[in-house]
Amino acid sequence: MKIALLAHLKHPIAQPFAGGLEMQTHLLARGLRERGHDVVLFASQGSDPALEPRTVCAATGEAFNDPVRALEVDAIEFAAYSNILEAVAEGDFDLVHNNSLHDLPLRAVRNLRAPMLTVLHTPPFPSLVAGVEAAGTDMTYAVVSMTLAQDWQLHVSAAHIVGNGIDLSTFRFEADAARPSYAFWSGRIVPEKGLHLAIDAARLAGLPLVFAGPRNDVCYWNAEIAPRVGSDLTDLGHLPHADLAHHLGRACVALVTPRWEEPFGLVVAEAVACGTPVAAFARGALPDLVTPSCGRCARADDVEDLARAIREACRLDRYSCRSYGEAMFDAGTMIDTYEALYRTIFATPSRVAAEPGQALDAAAV
Repeated sequence: MKIALLAHLKHPIAQPFAGGLEMQTHLLARGLRERGHDVVLFASQGSDPALEPRTVCAATGEAFNDPVRALEVDAIEFAAYSNILEAVAEGDFDLVHNNSLHDLPLRAVRNLRAPMLTVLHTPPFPSLVAGVEAAGTDMTYAVVSMTLAQDWQLHVSAAHIVGNGIDLSTFRFEADAARPSYAFWSGRIVPEKGLHLAIDAARLAGLPLVFAGPRNDVCYWNAEIAPRVGSDLTDLGHLPHADLAHHLGRACVALVTPRWEEPFGLVVAEAVACGTPVAAFARGALPDLVTPSCGRCARADDVEDLARAIREACRLDRYSCRSYGEAMFDAGTMIDTYEALYRTIFATPSRVAAEPGQALDAAAV
């Protein structure tokens, strides 16, 4: 198939990944190409050249939380997605796989000859909800967890559930944790990821904490992380996946501390694939992912309960963690599922679509 893969434009689709969505998009593009599909990735500048991306603008994520530049970002992204959709309308694609977080592809679905699959990676927010409503029945949807399906049920009556996967050859099994022991945390260093609570819980459990990730919020770092810095903390910075897997696999426990309703939780997948058990706040999809064989959940935002979960998780069997990771989070299985979903879409009677060669009128959407 010839597939247009629409990424979001906040960050490049390249290592070191800014987050789970960037990694999932990269794996999907790479995996589909390896299976012989002609995949055209539309993404922001700086994306992995090995994927031969069609880049449309500079990454907009740096200005995402800057109210002064918010309107500028909106204009840049609207223009970029308008150009993407015009290229898709003229590009003889068999399918559009929409991995973006923008409403414009949803609003434009009737202008395209090719059917579109939109994957919902986040809980509902106003502009995306408006796009879903505008798309009507012309769209096929997938969500990355049962929890997210429930979050969207008022707006999407039927959604396929396709869990995210990881590269198990990168996140390799480590039979033994390092000595002396340490806990590990990774992710974007922003308030909603809760690094400051992970620091407090690790200290309460008597473990040093090693952490890695991009500092996306300077104010949060200065207010919550810098005052907690001590000899029991090691900041590794923003790591490519091979280095991330090395340090994660040697940890005795991985901490996952979201302060929002986590729609999936790829850190859990990465940790258990390495054999590292998980201690996590019970938010969003995490209670479904963190089973008794591979981790423990704690009450949300409760540092003392997280310390309890850390102590219990450290005693779990690392081989069981790896077995669970192989069964649940293999990227190959994820791509199998998407290919099966593509076949289901093609088996559905065709809808009325744009005439061949018809370009998208961005002003109409």
